[in-house]
Amino acid sequence: MNDKLKKMTLEEKVSLMSGANFWNSKAIERLDIPSIMLTDGPHGVRKQGGKADHLGLNKSLNATCYPTAATLANSWDVALVKKVGEMLGEEAAYHDVSVLLGPGVNIKRNPLCGRNFEYFSEDPYLTGKLASAMIEGIQSTGISACVKHFAVNSQEHVRMSIDEIVDERALHEIYLEAFRMSIEEGKSKAIMTAYNKINGVFANEHPFLLKDVLRDQWNFEGLIVTDWGGNSDRVAALKAGNQLEMPSTNGMTDKDILDAIKNGSLDESVLDENVLSLLNFIEDVKDPKHTIYDIDLFHNLAIKAAERSIVLLENRNNLLPLSDKSSFAIIGDFAKTPRYQGAGSSLVNPTKIVSLIDAFEGLDYEYAQGYHRYGKKRKRLIDEAVKVSQKKDIIIVSLGLDESKEAEVVDRIDMKLNKVQLDLINALIKIDKPIVVLLSGGSPIELPFSDEVDSIVHGYLGGQGSGMAMKNVLFGKVNPSGKLAETYPIKYEDVVSNKYYPGNIINSEHRESIFIGYRQYDYLDQNVKYPFGYGLSYSTFELSNFKVDGNNVSVDVTNTGDIIGESVVQLYVGRENSNILRAKQELKGFSKLELEPKETKTIHMILDNHAFKHYDTESKQWESEAGIFEIRVGFSSRDIKFIEKINIAGKVYDKFIPNGYAVDQLMNISKKDFENLVGFKIAEDKYDKTQPLTYDSIILETRYRSRFGKLINGVIDLTHHTLHKMNKPIAANNVIFGQNIPFRGLARMSNGMLDMNMTDGLMMMFDKKFIKGFNHFTKSYWRKRKNDKTGN
Repeated sequence: MNDKLKKMTLEEKVSLMSGANFWNSKAIERLDIPSIMLTDGPHGVRKQGGKADHLGLNKSLNATCYPTAATLANSWDVALVKKVGEMLGEEAAYHDVSVLLGPGVNIKRNPLCGRNFEYFSEDPYLTGKLASAMIEGIQSTGISACVKHFAVNSQEHVRMSIDEIVDERALHEIYLEAFRMSIEEGKSKAIMTAYNKINGVFANEHPFLLKDVLRDQWNFEGLIVTDWGGNSDRVAALKAGNQLEMPSTNGMTDKDILDAIKNGSLDESVLDENVLSLLNFIEDVKDPKHTIYDIDLFHNLAIKAAERSIVLLENRNNLLPLSDKSSFAIIGDFAKTPRYQGAGSSLVNPTKIVSLIDAFEGLDYEYAQGYHRYGKKRKRLIDEAVKVSQKKDIIIVSLGLDESKEAEVVDRIDMKLNKVQLDLINALIKIDKPIVVLLSGGSPIELPFSDEVDSIVHGYLGGQGSGMAMKNVLFGKVNPSGKLAETYPIKYEDVVSNKYYPGNIINSEHRESIFIGYRQYDYLDQNVKYPFGYGLSYSTFELSNFKVDGNNVSVDVTNTGDIIGESVVQLYVGRENSNILRAKQELKGFSKLELEPKETKTIHMILDNHAFKHYDTESKQWESEAGIFEIRVGFSSRDIKFIEKINIAGKVYDKFIPNGYAVDQLMNISKKDFENLVGFKIAEDKYDKTQPLTYDSIILETRYRSRFGKLINGVIDLTHHTLHKMNKPIAANNVIFGQNIPFRGLARMSNGMLDMNMTDGLMMMFDKKFIKGFNHFTKSYWRKRKNDKTGN
């Protein structure tokens, strides 16, 4: 690769630092440097054969839609997730894709994040283990996985400009840990930077994250690529180590790099280093190999993955499994038109779709829609559902979150089901017949009816085979073995971050620090609806003979039930009387195994190097606190069966709990106490109208600047509202993307229609200088047209 680098002109080297189009890197034919394709794919290959976009608006080629990461995480099955990764890689290689943009390993900080369905868990250890397995599977085919979004991408609200403010310990222990595991254990060859800022610096140009942590601490040597349109200052990003900006900017940011070298603000050796790294990466992934392409094989794996990820939440009186001799009322729009994936850049065009109605073919059932999918009130639908249900033995009702609630670009506004669904279930409960509730959705939902129904089965977002998978679980062909990879609070107000998530328009303050998910609920000893790691089975299991020998932990597991089943044994490390701020316990191991009736097996788990450590903000490294730790094993974070105490050597700390973070203070953390924790003053979370707009200002900000800005944002709002009324929620939500775009993005993602001079004119128009800006825009437009014609 050094030989090729030496033969390249400065302009050729610069050109490689951005894409050729929406999905491909640039090629240099005279040096035999090929273009490679990068495409979306957390749970299926989204290769677009025609018009390209980043939000799932235009159709992609048919591909297998596997369960989303939030679903697969409930399997707690490393081998299964690796196999899904292998098949994703096979399919990507078949389509000549070199880089599959996934998995996403951002932590599910808050239940309302619109993209939670695309992430594994609230826990970094579980996330890291499963992501590493998927990466290994994907890369076994010779292509590259691309772990994303680095880092602290915790929300969709104004995601391209928001400043995620997080303290140092939470940054390392919660938000970076799964990335570390994905790099050090999974060996991901590529990583995608996030749109957002972290403590004031854009992720894509963050020297500490990209150089100090990623390159120096984790020894990452692969590709760093922007999220699509996620570049602010191209030269600063290049200095931090970003090699590839996507998509194409039509040469705009190439010129930024070229000008910086010519004026001496960027040393050409920095460019050379990044070009060489990119060339090595391209050489490694340029020729992906696939050995199989079998749609039925892939589809069957999608069914299996969904089956093993389904979580049985309630099963009163052992209503499940069902008998095929019974008659069934199948109620709910999702039963006929399933919710099986999220929306946005991960939207897959599946090879097949199997709904619950399809899977019930040949059985005695009658279907009723029950509710309007997007929440419109239709009493007729409820009346029809009640009438159908009265005639049958058992009611199966399919509820959950619709497509408008879980999508890229928008966050949810609450944890509730649509009122029409709640009205339906309340009407069905009054019939006084056995009720099985089937849930769809990629994030926690409030379930006020949970004590009044017989069974609740959560399929999450199970991919294209979700209907058949659910039927197999309902009738006992498959014994459910899924365990929740996130805690279900009773209500949203129980979540610590509910008062300040997702922030306003400038900052998102992570005042809860390390207390995410079960870490919070355990610390506060709060009641929850369903704990982390929870899930029922048609079998029962017992643990015995628990032993701890150094870092080796073993325990016997017995299936005490009458049918074959799988158990997930979970290992937590805790410390009750720590001198530092810490969670009561943290997941540090797990194992899933299958057992015949009355069979006993011994499982072994190893506590790794981080099992007893926290991030020390003084030494800037991971340290163990000296003293007594507890090794705990059980079937969920709230179902611990054995505890063994061991003495750990380490650093001795004086007792110190920061102001605001004692148990009785955590639900009301003040901004002042959070500022003391992060160590700096946090700017007021509102736009400063006295300052001029910048290239990093987003369109939403102009609402508060001028009548023109108010008008344009009003049109966006009206379009959003109208599309929702037209039952086009995905298109409606994607309209919001327009408000999130920074002015720099208008030019760079316009495929050459706008240049930065025209953008300057637009900014003036939005910033109370409409006439001056319009004249500047018009002159710049005609100048650009002339230059385009003459080639200048």
